[in-house]
Amino acid sequence: MKPSVKPANPNFSSGPCSKRPGYDLSSLRTDTLGRSHRSALGKSVLEHACDQTAKLLKLPEGYRVGIVPASDTGAFEMAMWTLLGERPVDVFSWESFGKGWASDITQQLKIRELTSYSADYGHLPDLSQANPDNDIVFTWNGTTSGVKVPNGDWISDQRRGLTLCDATSAVFAMPMPWQKLDVVTYSWQKVLGGEGAHGMLILSPRAVERLETYTPPWPLPKIFRLTKDGKLIEGIFRGATINTPSMLCVSDYIDALDWVEQMGGVDETIARSLRNLAVLEQFVNSREWIHFLAAEPAERSNTSVCLTVDLPPEQVKLMIRKLEAEQVAYDIGAYRDAPAGLRIWCGATVEMSDLEKLVPWIEWAYQSCKEEAGIESTGH
Repeated sequence: MKPSVKPANPNFSSGPCSKRPGYDLSSLRTDTLGRSHRSALGKSVLEHACDQTAKLLKLPEGYRVGIVPASDTGAFEMAMWTLLGERPVDVFSWESFGKGWASDITQQLKIRELTSYSADYGHLPDLSQANPDNDIVFTWNGTTSGVKVPNGDWISDQRRGLTLCDATSAVFAMPMPWQKLDVVTYSWQKVLGGEGAHGMLILSPRAVERLETYTPPWPLPKIFRLTKDGKLIEGIFRGATINTPSMLCVSDYIDALDWVEQMGGVDETIARSLRNLAVLEQFVNSREWIHFLAAEPAERSNTSVCLTVDLPPEQVKLMIRKLEAEQVAYDIGAYRDAPAGLRIWCGATVEMSDLEKLVPWIEWAYQSCKEEAGIESTGH
């Protein structure tokens, strides 16, 4: 039978992600609107966003946080273009975005001393192959595959190279071993449910040292330049952004940071995400027709949860359309390059109660599509 109770919030998109519970656009700070981002007011608000980020993430002493253009993609491209090329590179990829970074390193930067380790959707490559003498490029959480790095034990504390980590769907949702990470990027529109177009760049002192002692052999566009006359442009990490940000989006980001702080900090946002994943785990483990794309439980993402269904791809798409038509789940189709299935966001801005209301609808949609296709029943 069709369920009668719907999620209060049907937004389960993996980016941009759901706004925080209780979000109210009218509560955002607006005194910065219509003012220059380079005014004393604008710079103070931008610097506050960086400082509050560092505080909530418990970054080690000496780590810098900056707001940069073009979301996580812009932040990570900036890191690769300014830092890579000084030594050989190991790149690990197991989904669309990681493979994109590998492609850019080979086809755009044309770094010849490159070793690529890849795996199919649902699996991790052999991370133990990482060479501590090389720079390491990887994603912490595969947003399009639902497979995450379980920990940072494979990264050497005595490494000579830098670690560049695309953590766009991991920061604020997964424990990050900051001492092992030299460059971390993320965007506001993932775990915090912020707006798009702005990226966050976190640099360790080792990354800063590389920037100040190494000049890449390729030209750098203005929006990638982090140094001037061989020194880090510290202003970027103190509110003096490279280009003009949306101050309305900045206010929205600070609203999300305030929410995290009010809840008790990053430990609570991580806990909320894990509780959300547990709802789907209980549902999947009790049914034979739906499965996690991630092969190993320890590697299951607790944000971008990817599931496969024992139906032909067209029937899976029909399931998704049915759920959207009923206004119970929006934007939960698998990424276009990934195996057909569902991708359900379980980050901290999603309420566990909404996931509990969603899963009976997934059951209904599956049974409905199966009957329409004339497929024999499988186990509950």
